[in-house]
Amino acid sequence: MTTTAAFIGLGVMGYPMAGHLAKAGISVQVWNRSAEKAEKWASEYPGKACQTISEAVQNADFVMTCVGADKDLLAVYEGPDGIIENAPESATLVDHTTASAGIAEHLFAAASKAGQGFIDAPVSGGQQGAENGQLTIMCGGDQAAYDKAAPIMSHYARALNLMGPSGSGQKTKMVNQIAIAGLVQGLSEALHFAEQANLDILKVVEVISKGAAQSWQMENRSATMAEGKFDYGFAVDWMRKDLGICLQEASRNGATLPVTALVDQFYGDVQKMGGNRWDTSSLIQRLRKT
Repeated sequence: MTTTAAFIGLGVMGYPMAGHLAKAGISVQVWNRSAEKAEKWASEYPGKACQTISEAVQNADFVMTCVGADKDLLAVYEGPDGIIENAPESATLVDHTTASAGIAEHLFAAASKAGQGFIDAPVSGGQQGAENGQLTIMCGGDQAAYDKAAPIMSHYARALNLMGPSGSGQKTKMVNQIAIAGLVQGLSEALHFAEQANLDILKVVEVISKGAAQSWQMENRSATMAEGKFDYGFAVDWMRKDLGICLQEASRNGATLPVTALVDQFYGDVQKMGGNRWDTSSLIQRLRKT
C-alpha cells in the first residue's frame, strides 16, 4: 500500500522537502497559504495541490508542517480547517517549524487527545540542505511516533535523532542557534580586524581554518563576507525570530545568555541598516559601518 503524506507550508524549506517525498514514491498532497505556490509545486513534482488543509490531510498517514511561527502553527493545527480535527486518528504529525518548546508541548497534548502522534522536528541546514536532502533534524516526542516518522523524514535528512520528550527537538534547535550566533559574531569581528590590519582575508582564512578556529561558518561564509555578499541563506529576520525564542526559553529555564542577547541586538542593528533579508553572516557589515 502506498504511503500518503500531506505537506503543509511550501516556503524555501518545505517546497524541496515535499519534493523529496514525492520523488521517493510517497503519495504527497500539499497545501500552502498562497495557492499559486502549491499549484507550481504540483507542476514540478508528482503530487496533488489541495485547496484546503482538510482536503490535504483527510487520508494522510503522515502530516508534515513547515510554517512561520507559533501563531501559524495554531492556525494550521487548531483552526476550523485544521490538521488535528481533520487528519485520521492513526496519523503521525511532524512539525518542522522552528518554534517555541511551549507550542510543541501544546500540540503534542492536543494531538495525543485526538489519538494522533506528534513530533516536533525543527531542521538545520538551510535552503541548500533542504534542496540536497541533507538536513539535520532534531526531534522531540515519544519513541513510537518517532519510529513511524523517521523513515519518512530520512528522505530529506542526513542526520536524524530523537532528543527526548515533546519540546526537546525545539530546545535542541535553540542550542544550535545560540551556538551559531556567537560563532558568526566572532568570525565577523575576526575578519573585520583582518581588514583593518590590511591583511589578505582569504590568505588569513586559509591558514587559520586549518587550526582550532575552523568552523562551518568560516569555511562556507568567510569569502562571501569579505566580498560583502549576503544572499546565501538564512535571513536576519528569521534569525531574530529564533533568538527571541531562545531568550524566552532561557528566562523560563534560568539559563544565562549574555552573548546571545547582545548578538540579537546586533542583528537588530542590521535590520535598521535595511538588511532584513540578508543572511546571518551580515553581522560583519554592522562593524564596517561603525
